[in-house]
Amino acid sequence: MTDNKIPAKTSPIDARIEGLRDRASDAYDGARAKAIDAYDSAREKTGNGVAEAPFAALGAGLALGAIIAALLPKTKVEDRLLGPVTDRVTTAGKAAVDAGKVAGRDKLNELNITRDAGKNVVQSLLDGLGAAARSSGEAALGAVREQR
Repeated sequence: MTDNKIPAKTSPIDARIEGLRDRASDAYDGARAKAIDAYDSAREKTGNGVAEAPFAALGAGLALGAIIAALLPKTKVEDRLLGPVTDRVTTAGKAAVDAGKVAGRDKLNELNITRDAGKNVVQSLLDGLGAAARSSGEAALGAVREQR
């Protein structure tokens, strides 16, 4: 006996489903590849940023941690167990912020970057712009008078 099997025909619906599966798979693969590339790029940029400005990264991390901590509710157990540590960390944090402000202010003063110096620079710039505008106006007016 011979086996005369007739190959099964693919119905239009099956063909559409297969096409949709293929497109969904391709879209998934493309999205996955883009997500991996974006993750790698962000990780590389973050690593470079941390390497170039470690204190800024530390500050950003501390700020993010503080925001998350502020959003989470405190529990009684947490308060009882971590209360003394929290007080010490808060005190140390305030001292660090105050020391940073003083050091920054001192450095700016050392470089003569003060409010008064800034005001003087702005005033000098405004005076220079005014003088340039007057000079341009007078030159234009002189040119018009010569054309008469």
